[in-house]
Amino acid sequence: LLHGLGVSLFGFLLLVIAFDEFWLLAGAFTGFLAVAPVVAVGLYAVSRALENQQPVSLGLVFRTWWSWRGTPHHDWRLVRFGLLLCLSGTGWVLTSAAFITLFSPHPVEQPLDFLRYVVLAGDNHVFEFWWMLGVALAAPVFASTVVTLPLLLDRKIPILEAVLVSWKVVMQNPLPMALWAILIMFSSLLGLLGLAGSVIVVPVLGHASWHAYRDSVRADALPLRTQGLP
Repeated sequence: LLHGLGVSLFGFLLLVIAFDEFWLLAGAFTGFLAVAPVVAVGLYAVSRALENQQPVSLGLVFRTWWSWRGTPHHDWRLVRFGLLLCLSGTGWVLTSAAFITLFSPHPVEQPLDFLRYVVLAGDNHVFEFWWMLGVALAAPVFASTVVTLPLLLDRKIPILEAVLVSWKVVMQNPLPMALWAILIMFSSLLGLLGLAGSVIVVPVLGHASWHAYRDSVRADALPLRTQGLP
């Protein structure tokens, strides 16, 4: 629950600080993507320990987060992958801002403006097209990440190879992966709308993501990463 509590507190602080600045709010959420992968691996480490009937503690989570310390050959895989996610998120914010600026009948400067002039507008289809644009851009990101993070934690594998494995899983299981993406999206929205809901949603999604990886990837041929993320 610590992971979910952290996300809830982050969301609350973000709303307090940037509520009147819509694009600042969106950009801050994008920046969170840079550290989210490093945070998420704590949940995967807990799930792996439970699966192997090993003891679980807060120390396990922190050791996983900081396992690179004192390791000269650590290549920062998850941090670098987080930066890639940050770049993709920044691209979405810029694309979304350009689309809304061009096609919204009124300027959108605050979250309520977006709700009033885009989401609830009945005289145009800006929201529908904006939604389709988001789906088109999010689909390849989802395909590139759905099992990549737990795979990077569990096995010694380069980032590109892990991403290709993730794409292979999606291509071989299109319908289950589409349903999984929809479930993640709506669960995340419910968690963000309630803020406190993230306390439950985040750990549930984290553990479910680990089991999705274990059920869909046969990684026995790859060397096991037994000591965190060296």
